[in-house]
Amino acid sequence: MVAPGDVLTLQKANRVQVFRVLALARRRGPAAEARLLYEDLSPPPPPREERAMRRSPAAREPGGGRPTKKQRRETDHLKGRL
Repeated sequence: MVAPGDVLTLQKANRVQVFRVLALARRRGPAAEARLLYEDLSPPPPPREERAMRRSPAAREPGGGRPTKKQRRETDHLKGRL
């Protein structure tokens, strides 16, 4: 059970989020009311440049789409699969 005063630490993808529960709701309500029930203690996200440097070298650019059959063959050849 979660109680007021509890601190919750969650990991989502590569980001850690920390929340302190301030109160519990009696009913399900709108998001604006829910935001009043907790305090966000999460560290700020890293700057964009740092995130880009941590990205995998094999990551594709957004919007790059799926590799073509020729690109897949070249990748397999480089990895020694063919």
